[in-house]
Amino acid sequence: MKTLIFGAGNLILSDEGFGVHCINYLAERYQFPEEIELYDGGTLGIMVTHKIEEAERVFIVDTVDTAGEPGDIFRYEKDDIMLNRLPVKLSPHQIGIQEMLFISELRGGCPANVSLVGVIPATLDPGNELSPPLCDKLPRVAGLIVDELRGLGYEIREKQQNVLH
Repeated sequence: MKTLIFGAGNLILSDEGFGVHCINYLAERYQFPEEIELYDGGTLGIMVTHKIEEAERVFIVDTVDTAGEPGDIFRYEKDDIMLNRLPVKLSPHQIGIQEMLFISELRGGCPANVSLVGVIPATLDPGNELSPPLCDKLPRVAGLIVDELRGLGYEIREKQQNVLH
């Protein structure tokens, strides 16, 4: 079974790049078995529909525009996305994600298990770093995904971190 962890977002718009930052965070800290692919989807949207169709299980990490405080974490499942129960669209790539899933569904290639883990951004100002509230949430979002994958039976190891004193 192939599982895809898809990070969406624009790295030059600060918190808008949360999904890509999460992919980088996971790659730096964990060793995943070859059945799990970390993918920087950036703002490619429908251009990477094939990545969704190659997987049997997909986690999408992105920002969401909904009621709450910056850094609040939400989870939506495939039915929420397909039945348009997502919050108001935040950026052009989110339109691409919904379209990407609809295209995959029409082609019969959309996996049954698709989850969107979304975080409310604090800022969308130009910049390549996350705001403090979202930077603080990276370990939690990554941990949620890793814990779920471990619960599904995947062996995921933490990498040794070189500590300088």
